[in-house]
Amino acid sequence: MYPIDLAGKKGIVFGVANDRSIAWAISKVLSDAGAQLAFTYQNDRLKDRVEKLAQTLDESITLECDASNDDQISEVFNKIKSEFGEISFLVHSIAFANRDDLQGKFSDTGREGFRLALEISAFSLLPLVKHAAPLMSNGGSVLTMTFDASQKVYPGYNVMGTAKAALEHEVRQLASEFGAEKIRVNAISAGPLDTLAARGISGFLDMKKIHADKAPLNRNITAEEVAKTALFLCSDMSSGITGTIIPVDAGYHIMAI
Repeated sequence: MYPIDLAGKKGIVFGVANDRSIAWAISKVLSDAGAQLAFTYQNDRLKDRVEKLAQTLDESITLECDASNDDQISEVFNKIKSEFGEISFLVHSIAFANRDDLQGKFSDTGREGFRLALEISAFSLLPLVKHAAPLMSNGGSVLTMTFDASQKVYPGYNVMGTAKAALEHEVRQLASEFGAEKIRVNAISAGPLDTLAARGISGFLDMKKIHADKAPLNRNITAEEVAKTALFLCSDMSSGITGTIIPVDAGYHIMAI
């Protein structure tokens, strides 16, 4: 279906929550290209949902992992080593902030809410890469998801913008640290997509309309466009790209107004 062949490649995807999530769109494209995937789910509440999705793909496995729990992270990668031996890519699509901290004044963000948003949305990438690297003995690709609010002020995004800014710097730091091991680390900065998580952002529909009106392509992007970019970044076709934030936003990021 796609000109990039990932047959024989294996990888793990963190962040599939439902069939409308960006992580699931990416997973479908990676699977269609021939990759074998492992999925994680945060807790029992999400287990059945993720397992049902995983069962629609060939040879996939599911594992429990709360990305804020170091013991679970370690256990997941022990199981991945046992099941897969080695992996070629890791997709990090995890983000969370309390709803109250996405509304109102940014200066009203609570200490605990700030810590939680940064820990889940940004810090979580570090232990995942640290544990994945030994399973990428022939090199590999790490991909995470960010948003333009890392650079600009978006009403209703508040502390999540700060978390995405931290995440993007981590991409550069990790790319530098693991480059000698031929492990590439990149991020996709996707335009607004109609996911269930996005519906929790105040004014999201207005945000989508403004993007479509002002973007050079005069439209919103699709989840498949993000997924195809992820396919490229997870493949050897992007072997010379690391430490980069790639916008997939119909060109919106270049506009001054």
